[in-house]
Amino acid sequence: MGSRYTIVRPDHRLAEYAGYCALVVMSKVPKVGRVKTRLSPPLTSAQAAELNIAFLKDTLCCLQQVAETAHAIPLISYTPAGEEDGFLGIVPERVPLLLQRGDGFGERLRYTVEDLLATGFRAVCLIDSDSPTVPAHAYAQAVRHLLSGEDCTVLGRCDDGGYYLLGLNASHPHLFEEIAWSTELVAEQTRQRAREIALPLHELPAWFDVDDRRTLARLHQELVLAPNSNGFEAAHTRQTLLRVLHQLEPELVSTVASGDSLS
Repeated sequence: MGSRYTIVRPDHRLAEYAGYCALVVMSKVPKVGRVKTRLSPPLTSAQAAELNIAFLKDTLCCLQQVAETAHAIPLISYTPAGEEDGFLGIVPERVPLLLQRGDGFGERLRYTVEDLLATGFRAVCLIDSDSPTVPAHAYAQAVRHLLSGEDCTVLGRCDDGGYYLLGLNASHPHLFEEIAWSTELVAEQTRQRAREIALPLHELPAWFDVDDRRTLARLHQELVLAPNSNGFEAAHTRQTLLRVLHQLEPELVSTVASGDSLS
């Protein structure tokens, strides 16, 4: 039996994608022990996976809001192959899936861009699945830049030096070469690669991704302690965070709220 999802294939060009920007979330199929492993501890592997699922739901909700007013279509670029139905109940079945290919992270990003351009999209935004409170207007701004007719790139930098979004409207493999992935150098090295090929780069508002105790504490502050109207409301994440914190021992709750480690 085949997947319930539409599986996008780079060898199959679709007229309905012409003129649109792909808002593609880079995601693993969310299984316990495979996702958000740096949040365990203080969370259990199961709680970390719950939070990852909530992040994915909220990111897609935000992207769908953007798609309602812009020429954009949300998608998922996923791994591993053959586990597409692991997204059931998490990713709406109307959201197309694209299987990631390539050996390293940089290759998977590069080929996601090239494969989606090959299917007919005018532009592609690579989006992480760890930043559920990025505001919709940031994504909408990226779409406007990429569909303006200028050959350019758009960068949404994270406070830790990575990025939550990289947008392109043409294939530029150099942007993914010689990058120290998973370090604080990623955004700056990407800027440098753009300069090396004289590619105009537009910056979005800086934001943050959630991948350790400190950023989990920041998320708790933003969604629970002092809701921040500047970010996306991320209702699934807020509800999951409250439920997870209720399950933790009081001592662990305090470490989550402060971002500190247990001594």
